[in-house]
Order: sequence, then C-alpha cells, then structure tokens
Amino acid sequence: MNKNSQQKAAHVTTRRLYDMKQNGEKISVLTAYDYTMARILDRAGIDVILVGDSASNVFSGHNTTLPITVDEMIYHAKGVVRGVQAESSRAMVVVDLPFMSYQLSAEDALRNAGKIMKEHECDAVKMEGGRTIADTVRRITDAGIPVMGHLGLMPQSIYKYGSYKVRAEDPAEAEELLEDAVTLERSGAFAVVLEKIPAGLALEISRSLSIPTIGIGAGADCDGQVLVVNDILGLNREFHPRFVRQYADLNTIIEQAVRQYVDDVRSGGFPSVDESY
Repeated sequence: MNKNSQQKAAHVTTRRLYDMKQNGEKISVLTAYDYTMARILDRAGIDVILVGDSASNVFSGHNTTLPITVDEMIYHAKGVVRGVQAESSRAMVVVDLPFMSYQLSAEDALRNAGKIMKEHECDAVKMEGGRTIADTVRRITDAGIPVMGHLGLMPQSIYKYGSYKVRAEDPAEAEELLEDAVTLERSGAFAVVLEKIPAGLALEISRSLSIPTIGIGAGADCDGQVLVVNDILGLNREFHPRFVRQYADLNTIIEQAVRQYVDDVRSGGFPSVDESY
C-alpha cells in the first residue's frame, strides 16, 4: 500500500476535517442508523456518518425528531459504530444529542454526552443552538468530548418555528445566526451544520469561521454537505424537499423484489430443489 492509500484509509478526525477546510477539500456527510447501512457508507468512502435524531422520523415513524430518547440514540449508534469498525473504520461517527438531553443544564448535557460516548466508540456529539448553548458546548468540550453545532432550521425547535420554512431570510435573523456561528466556534465546536438558510449567508458564515460548515439546503459554498441517506436512496416517496438529490429509486426496486418473492412463494416457485436441504 502506498503512502497516499494509507492516508486515504486513515480514520477521519476533527483535525482532519479542519485540514480539509483549509485545503479546500469538500466534506461528505450522510446519516445512518444501523450496522448494514454504516458498512456500506464507510466502504463507499463517506467522511462522516451522522447518527441523526432523524431516526425518530425515518425508523420510528414520528412526525418530528422530538420523541427519540438518549437510550434509543445509543442503540442506533452502537450498530453504526460496529458497522464502521467492520469495514475500514475510516468514517467519523457523530451522534445527535436528542431533545431535552442538553437543554436543562450544562451538567445534564455533559452527563448525557458522556453516556453516549462511553457506551460505544463514537467520535463526537451534535447539538442544536447558538449563544443559548455556548456555555454547555464549552463545558462538554472542556471534558474532552468534541461537539458539532447546528444552526438555521433546527428540527428540535420546530414547534417554536411553526414550519419548516427557510430560516434567516430576515437581515436581523441572519446577523444573529452569524453571531451564533462565531460563538459556537469560540466555545469549542469543531464544525457546524447550517440547515435551510440562504446560500449567500452560508457563504458568509463559511468565510467567517476557521472550522468547517456542513450544509443541508444551504447552497454549494459550505465546506461540506449532509443529507439523510434514506432520502438520497429514494426510500421515502412522500418527502421531496428541493435540497435533496435522489441518487437511486430503491423504494421501487425493493417493492418489485418483494412482489416477486410473494409471487414465487404463492406459486411454489420458491424454494427450488437447489435452495432446499
């Protein structure tokens, strides 16, 4: 194996993401919630796997991310970490701190972040919010736990917003969001997700920070991009936001495969003699 191959296979760390931003290398991020998908993503060369609280929607069928618990996030994260370890162990694994696991106090947040880190070998946690959680971010990072921030549309605050519309189109809100991003960096965050904000604002924030920005519906000038893997694979027919590019139609492929299986079972075509003992 040559030197370049060894570097490419090295585990992605917070320092590696920082260096990627400085070198102009784009960062690829996708969600995963289970062992099988994590193996595929790591094998395909993804930089970061986010164990998102979107598992509340994708896996449990809730309308929002709010119902998922710390223990449920740990359950999903364990499978993802094992999946990455079963392949190249290259991808960084970041786990969302779910709703009300960090909002009550910095000590409560540290306790939950520590529990997530101790119960499996993930690399970092992610939190939504800006100045309101700055002291909490600092407390957690001071304890040695890396924190990824999240600004713009924050799904855990959806009832406060009242809709999933684009955030920070108003100049005053845009200025506050920029200040929040700078505050997160000063508080020790190693990266920040920017969700559903104007592309021009995302560019301004990306230029203002030394840490990477990861966009979702925030234009092409962020330092990286994140999407929900189920969305890019076309597994959800009902969800088609403009920022999602569908790379496959697995919904149709899986349905066709299952229909063929049902037909084969009913007709007696499965199992064959070769498929029997």
